[in-house]
Amino acid sequence: MLDRIGDKWSLLVIGTLDSGVLRFGELQRHIPGISQRMLTLTLRQLERDGLVSRTVFAQVPPRVEYELTDVGRTLTEPAALLASWAIRHHPGIVAARARFDRVAESAS
Repeated sequence: MLDRIGDKWSLLVIGTLDSGVLRFGELQRHIPGISQRMLTLTLRQLERDGLVSRTVFAQVPPRVEYELTDVGRTLTEPAALLASWAIRHHPGIVAARARFDRVAESAS
C-alpha cells in the first residue's frame, strides 16, 4: 500500500476524486501531465486496492464513472496532510539536496 500511495499519480487521482464522481476524460483533464495509459493503470490499481470504484453504464457510447470508495475517502485527509507537509518543507529539502549534490560532486 505504501508503494501505491507513494507513487506519482495515485494521490493526485484520489485528491481529484475527492470532489466527487468523474468520468475518465474529466479525470485526465484535472491531472496535468498524466497520460491515458498511466491514468488507466493507476485507476485499475486503485480499484484493485478497493480505493476507487468503477461504474460502467450500458449505453452508446459506453459511459464509465469513477469515484472513491468509503475506504478511499478515508485516505484524503492523511493525503492532504502529507501534501501540506511537502509544501511546507520543500525549500529545506531543495537546500539539503543541493548541499548533498555539492559534497558528492566534490568527492568524485
